[in-house]
Amino acid sequence: MKNINFLAAALASLTVFSCGQQKGGGGDAAQDYPVETVSVGTTELVTNYPVTIRGREDIEIRPRIDGFIENIYIDEGSVVKQGQTLFKINSPQAEQAVTTAQAAVTSAEAQIATAKLNVSRMSPLAEKGIISAVQLEAYQNAYDAAVAAGEQAKAQLKNAQATLSWTNVTSPVNGHVGAITYRKGSLVNNQNVLTTVANTSTVFAYFSLNEKQLAEFLQGLDGAAQADKLKNAPAVTLTLADGTVYPHKGRIETITGVVDITTGTANFRAEFTNDEGMLRSGTSGKVSIPETYVDVILIPQRATFAQQNKTLVYVVEDGVARQRIIEVTPTPDGQQYIVHSGLKTGERIVASGVATLTDGTKIKTDN
Repeated sequence: MKNINFLAAALASLTVFSCGQQKGGGGDAAQDYPVETVSVGTTELVTNYPVTIRGREDIEIRPRIDGFIENIYIDEGSVVKQGQTLFKINSPQAEQAVTTAQAAVTSAEAQIATAKLNVSRMSPLAEKGIISAVQLEAYQNAYDAAVAAGEQAKAQLKNAQATLSWTNVTSPVNGHVGAITYRKGSLVNNQNVLTTVANTSTVFAYFSLNEKQLAEFLQGLDGAAQADKLKNAPAVTLTLADGTVYPHKGRIETITGVVDITTGTANFRAEFTNDEGMLRSGTSGKVSIPETYVDVILIPQRATFAQQNKTLVYVVEDGVARQRIIEVTPTPDGQQYIVHSGLKTGERIVASGVATLTDGTKIKTDN
């Protein structure tokens, strides 16, 4: 009976060993994975920068005289034309100045008339020798002085009338009205900003690049001088805060000549047309600057995997997949990587299915 049990156990062990050999026998066999040869190509990268949008002219509207706001003729957000009256200021001092100046002109005109009359009356007497020529000259001088005083009074009246005209606060440009800070009845002076008017027929998008980004940006453009480089800069795209892509492309117009020592950045200004009035001064968004890369190594993102914040690929060497760390930048389509280091043209990599691979796996190749 013991011999029968021993024989059964031996047969069972042999069966398990045989199955194990059959399962593990393919462990060293080369596996099928798609493999592609590393090559170069051309692609475009897009860099985004946050922007603040301003009108071509953002003008603070201030009263030029002291007084009370008597009337407000516009509302916030209104579209106004150059020269349109926005506010009426009640300024008793300005009105009094005009009245006083008008009285001075009237008085001066009376003095001129009297002096002229004296000259006319004394001229015949001087001709007959009844009075001396010196006396006549004195009357003539009095007349000339009265005429000068009259001109001065007229000038003062003109100035007073100009000051009174400032009680009508007008818009210096075409544009949109911003927030109205003061209301009817408020006492204001030239230190108070009543509102703003933004000319947004063209808008400026302001953004910043640090010193490294600035150097790379300028190096990527043709031209000797900065002005020449900007002329050759690519058109930029504006994306609004809600994700809407603005339909018109913009151009980079200026770069500040000085890097801000506090932030270490240089300010850029891009210009966009705004004929439809979609853009408002003070809004935000992001500007996208494209950059073309020629003759760079491109690989599919599906051929890579991440490990400890590193990007790796499997390079096929002598029929074996070997892990290799590479430095990459993703393309905007999310399908490819630009490889900056770690690969050379002509090398072969596993193109997909890398999640099931381990370092040292044998790979079937065509050669």
